[in-house]
Amino acid sequence: MPVVDTAALLHWPIERLRGCIAAYSQLQELERLSPPRVMLVEAAGIDWRSEPVALAQAAASKTGDLVRLSQVDLEVLALTIATGETLHTDDYSLQNVCRNQGLNFAAVSNKVSKEQWRWELRCTGCKAKVPVTTKEARDCDICGSPMLVKRAR
Repeated sequence: MPVVDTAALLHWPIERLRGCIAAYSQLQELERLSPPRVMLVEAAGIDWRSEPVALAQAAASKTGDLVRLSQVDLEVLALTIATGETLHTDDYSLQNVCRNQGLNFAAVSNKVSKEQWRWELRCTGCKAKVPVTTKEARDCDICGSPMLVKRAR
């Protein structure tokens, strides 16, 4: 029973979604993105679940992807961690966290990411680097300039 992100809910044939696992919050996201698809998806026999997101947040913090993931993404990641099932997603940040955690993942319609990335906060002024640990924007402790999320080199 794979875990599916919203891309799969939007693009996969209904028959393929039967028995898949998804987060309740994805229904609201789907309602916003494609209202006609909601009724079809609700009738597909999906196992709708909810898991606490603390482990998902911790896992995403390790790679610096926390700032790049929405609440819905974190809930889908939490389901993947809790079940140990394969996550079907086109989201490269979700794939990055899964790769770092040793979790299985597959693409929905895009190509799978090829390598592990790590993100960091980099100061726009003095170029200081710090790990990304929260979603909150911050200024540099050294010079006070804004810090931006960048791929660690």
